[in-house]
Amino acid sequence: MEIKDNAGPSSSSSNPLLLRLQNILKSIESRDISQSEKSVSELAEFLDSASESVATSSNSVNEDVCNNAIEMLMHTLAYICSPSVKEEVIDALSFILPKEVCKFSRASSMFSTIAESIVEQLVLTCNPRDMLTILCEALNSSGEKVNASLYLNPLLGGISKVLLSIKRRQLEQTKVAIPVILQALKQASLELDDEVENLENLFGRAIDIADSIRTIHQKLVCITFMHLTAPVILQNYSTCHVDPILMCSSQQEDVSRVKLRALLGLYILQIMAFVSLSIGDRSPNCLPLVSQLSCFFHHCQLSYVSLLSGSVMDNLTGFIEEDDDDVQSCFSNVELGASLSVIWGYISDDVAQSAKEDLGAVENVLRHDQTKRWRAIGMLKHIFSSADLPWRLKEHAIDFLFCITEGDILRGSDGEHPDFLSFLPSLFAALQGIQMVIIYSPDAPLRKKAYDALKRVLADIPTSQRFDMLKALVMHSNSPSMTAILLDCVREEMRREANQRAKKGPFWRSILELVELVLRPSKGGPPALPEETDAVSSALNLYRFVLIAESRGNTNYSRVLSETNLRKAYKEWLLPLRTLVTSILAENKNDCDHLVGDMVCGLYPVEVVLYRCIELVEAKLK
Repeated sequence: MEIKDNAGPSSSSSNPLLLRLQNILKSIESRDISQSEKSVSELAEFLDSASESVATSSNSVNEDVCNNAIEMLMHTLAYICSPSVKEEVIDALSFILPKEVCKFSRASSMFSTIAESIVEQLVLTCNPRDMLTILCEALNSSGEKVNASLYLNPLLGGISKVLLSIKRRQLEQTKVAIPVILQALKQASLELDDEVENLENLFGRAIDIADSIRTIHQKLVCITFMHLTAPVILQNYSTCHVDPILMCSSQQEDVSRVKLRALLGLYILQIMAFVSLSIGDRSPNCLPLVSQLSCFFHHCQLSYVSLLSGSVMDNLTGFIEEDDDDVQSCFSNVELGASLSVIWGYISDDVAQSAKEDLGAVENVLRHDQTKRWRAIGMLKHIFSSADLPWRLKEHAIDFLFCITEGDILRGSDGEHPDFLSFLPSLFAALQGIQMVIIYSPDAPLRKKAYDALKRVLADIPTSQRFDMLKALVMHSNSPSMTAILLDCVREEMRREANQRAKKGPFWRSILELVELVLRPSKGGPPALPEETDAVSSALNLYRFVLIAESRGNTNYSRVLSETNLRKAYKEWLLPLRTLVTSILAENKNDCDHLVGDMVCGLYPVEVVLYRCIELVEAKLK
């Protein structure tokens, strides 16, 4: 077969593209496998060189180079669309064309459109499983490309279509594609950063793939239904004999259907996280995408309460086999996506409606069920502790936390909760996440909100375990200012217990060991000053408060007034600290440096409360 150049007067001998296509055709017709592979490789090199020329010349607006490249791609499209071209030739071209033609897309959206047409034509004519593999390999090479969205769009569009063409083992094929897709999206979203329009297009293609997976799942549901109802229909006409092979096939399809739905749910939540991390601070751009993603929740049997409970994550990931390491690792942000899904519903009624959810009902459920509320707070930790998430979304998460912890909420007794230990790690992580907002937020009102949220969560913990939680937070705090805030929270708890004449609580019984964590750190010696000035000042104020309260009440519930503890505090805490403070102030007394002056001023309050504590202890030891 002679290849004609239908687009112009030049013959194939003068057209480099058509010449290479002719060589591929000849080698295939002669069944020369070695020559065929060589010819295909030469075509790939030729297209790669041409795409590089376009990419470099586009900056200088070289219209001739771009026009020639467009003509070349149109020739390629016309060639693979020709009914006279042998199937073997198209199959050979399919191994290189998706990757090579998409490289042209880096130059402009016009090239991307033509590349997408070429990919779509290959999807229509080639083996679906082979094409899925080829497209995934092309996605894998996207990390080295600039203008990633234009490169990825045709490939993602091709995957959304080729998935629908696969007739058997759809679950296995989808599991192979998902990790590659998510990795490519992750890399592209990091590269594009502020290119909002490109990100919108990219995530739109990702949602198209989700829609294809949902369509496949719906087909599997129909097939399973037909297999289950066929024996019943036959029974109306004759004695029914159920074929064991048919029933086994039906059971396998049912398992595949459930696993595919779980895979779709995980995929949607991961995309939700990507969208929020990339453009979460731009509501007009983000909300339409979030609404589209939320439309899948009902199909995947995902509710806001189940997403916040965390149990749905275990159920979804439970369908992924342990040996599927690639699949498991690609869903690293599904918990973040799950919690963000609810927060987006809280932000926008349209999003909640897309998910078929009533936020008011969800909030009431959480207010009146302490264990579900603890689970929800534990899931919100993923938002609070994310370093890359916009502050705006963290603020909305705090507002939502206020909603589920305000008003007439159901709390257990102040005694030990039988199931609290199982919630301890997630609540601790949530409180640490809130601390990060307090410490690092650039917005003062948000820091105040986060502080109020911290107190709300602490108040929701039974009193008998609240002290242990605060102690753990102090022990793991890397910020002296945050340690000071936590010690102030302890003092407020003790003041409340004192007003209620409940000094026998855990805060009074264990307060000395908490103060010692700051005034005599585990590394030995006095605390580091001036770095830990805030923490030391707060610890001294807490110790002074306990001394005065126990002295006035003529009690010793905290054992702070026992002679042994008084001498220990005097010799091991207060005197070494006085020596340190005095020496620092003396050394810098005449230093006029502004920073040194600030440091000295910060130590004066410590000196005042330190001497007051020493006076109280000395008075008790007389």
